[in-house]
Amino acid sequence: MTRKRKQLPLLENLLITDVAAEGKAIAKVDGMAVFIPFAAPGDVVDVQLTRKKNSYAEGKVVRFEKYSENRTEPFCAHFGVCGGCKWQMLPYEVQLQHKQRQVADNLERIGKIELEGFNPILGAPRSTFYRNKLEFTFSNKKWLTETQITGGETFDNMNALGFHIPGMFDKVLDIDKCWLQDHLSNQIRNVVREFCLENDYPFFDLRNQNGLMRTLIIRNSSIGEWMVIVVFYDDDRERRENLMHFIAGKFPQITSLLYIVNQKANDTITDQEVITWSGRDYIYEEMEGLKFKIGPKSFFQTNSEQAYNLYKVARDFARLSGRETVYDLYTGTGSIANFVAGNAKKVVGIEYVPEAILDAQENSRLNGIDNTLFFAGDMKDILTADFIIQHGHPDVIITDPPRAGMHNDVIGVILLAAPERIVYVSCNPATQARDLSLLYSKYRVTQIQPVDMFPHTHHVENVVLLEKR
Repeated sequence: MTRKRKQLPLLENLLITDVAAEGKAIAKVDGMAVFIPFAAPGDVVDVQLTRKKNSYAEGKVVRFEKYSENRTEPFCAHFGVCGGCKWQMLPYEVQLQHKQRQVADNLERIGKIELEGFNPILGAPRSTFYRNKLEFTFSNKKWLTETQITGGETFDNMNALGFHIPGMFDKVLDIDKCWLQDHLSNQIRNVVREFCLENDYPFFDLRNQNGLMRTLIIRNSSIGEWMVIVVFYDDDRERRENLMHFIAGKFPQITSLLYIVNQKANDTITDQEVITWSGRDYIYEEMEGLKFKIGPKSFFQTNSEQAYNLYKVARDFARLSGRETVYDLYTGTGSIANFVAGNAKKVVGIEYVPEAILDAQENSRLNGIDNTLFFAGDMKDILTADFIIQHGHPDVIITDPPRAGMHNDVIGVILLAAPERIVYVSCNPATQARDLSLLYSKYRVTQIQPVDMFPHTHHVENVVLLEKR
């Protein structure tokens, strides 16, 4: 016998008081925090609870009784359904205030860091059309919005090309216009979808793992170069060639037109063969006269314009005179390493992904940089006392780890190496604060610079300068 789930209550006239670190709004009910998406501080709302624990609850807005003065009209037609850009209802200056406070809260609460040299957050020059990479998913299980369902629409075709619905791995929201990437990205996606629908190309069934059209990846750079990667599941040569011919003819602006046949159970392409259909197998990005070669598997900061500002902060904090040996930990494709190489005697970059290291070496060669060395492998295994003896004591360490932060062994070697300065770039102020507390015995934080790389989201980057005590 199946037990019927208890209906959770509807809470009326809740005042939204704050925004949580993960981006949801907060209301308090009898001392309990209720987390609610797509609401702004100052809103008064009726909330249907969807989950209830002893210390907190989650819910969704079913009615706005009063709108906050700190609210603006969302600009995207997909707001509230799509999983991205969840802070569109907050004016950008208000978003920046919340991000600044998020950084401060994490550093003080988790890291017990005094906020010396805490600079105002560096806002993005553009709050829309700022991304240089988007990945869209084909699905034969289109997500229907509540409006479409209650409106009684019938859908003969359930194919979609767009973004995954959060928490629904096999449901995809059909995207008409995305405000994250240049208009050409929208044109390419919509024209490809129309061609596939008109020619009865099977969209991927994520649950049963079958179909022809799998994903569409679009990359571009600040100098106007474009890369389009079409990922197929079925190896149907005739249909594949017809589509690639069509895209090449329709969009001569594409610098690099590639395809992949991926029949694995997941969407990752790092282990897949990439076929060049037309143009080059890479595009270029530029910063301060430096060229960066970006291939289909390359990592590069997804906001090129703001990445330049982030790198300038890191370089300024490093205070390089040209005589220093710099270690760039988690170097990726060597963008920071190559960016600061002109101000250093030697730069040593370490990164887990071998393909990224090849990109880093190529970018040094491309720019005539001969004072960089790059090594691939697990950070905690490569960065050892013997490695430092072999390659030189670092005067400055720049570290830009993944969201999980640095391994304790890595922190131990940094403390052993004892550079004069550490520049810590982080995409997760919480794990950064944890790591800073472990470095506290030998280092003090002297500069803090939050940087907003992703407007309309709760994500924030933070750069910290640590100096030896």
